[in-house]
Amino acid sequence: MLVVTTENITGYKVTEVKGEVFGLIVRSRGLGGNIMAGLRSLAGGEIHEYTKMLEDARQQAIDRLISNAESKGANAVVMMRFDSSEIGQNMSEVLAFGTAVVIEKE
Repeated sequence: MLVVTTENITGYKVTEVKGEVFGLIVRSRGLGGNIMAGLRSLAGGEIHEYTKMLEDARQQAIDRLISNAESKGANAVVMMRFDSSEIGQNMSEVLAFGTAVVIEKE
């Protein structure tokens, strides 16, 4: 499955638009991770526990996006974007979304 952030894919043409697809995940750190991240935040700099959590969440959102596109019969997703937000004090939502399409080589 080809997933791109562009509207067009060089060397391919869109033959069918299947519609909007998305992959959503909500994650939270456990108590131990929150304590470690809180301690690291006192010193400043990158908080590796949260970076890892969000990297994993993005990958899972893309995996779900791909699954959603495949279920619609698509072989590519164009105009893929991410959105994220906080839910409450310790949860993060990550959304990957785009347009599922069928492409073929030109």
